[in-house]
Amino acid sequence: MFDRLQRFLSNLSRGDKRSFDAGDPRLAVMALCIQVMESDGKVLDAERSTLRERFRVLYGLDDADLDALVEAGTAAASEAIDFFQFTSELKRQLSDEQKVDLVGLLWEIVYADGERSELEDHAIWRIADLLGVSGRERIMKRQEVAGRQGGERTDDDG
Repeated sequence: MFDRLQRFLSNLSRGDKRSFDAGDPRLAVMALCIQVMESDGKVLDAERSTLRERFRVLYGLDDADLDALVEAGTAAASEAIDFFQFTSELKRQLSDEQKVDLVGLLWEIVYADGERSELEDHAIWRIADLLGVSGRERIMKRQEVAGRQGGERTDDDG
């Protein structure tokens, strides 16, 4: 499902993996994931574990590199005023399919704890909108991930 996004992101990791500057798309993806994960006011171990495992697979990172990316992403997310600083660069760099896959990744993190909140829905709605991902595609990704992870499956937009 995430093959296109994984290929794109793994190509980025050929350089110095521990260097995550402000223009690095890996940092933008991590920061968005962290912002979504924190949007409901609680970050559970299941969410952290899913985040780390997905990034380990997407980037092929060892523990030290993954720790560095999580630390850089957390710092970037905490300093951010909104999602735009991360989505604007990703919007230029990702194909339409990769943008939809990124929204799917965000839903995986949301459903890692077995539930989704209105705040998480809103965060993903804003990110998807800024990336140019349609409401239909966003909902389809949510339903796909929810079905795979045993979460609630509805036809509403909430």
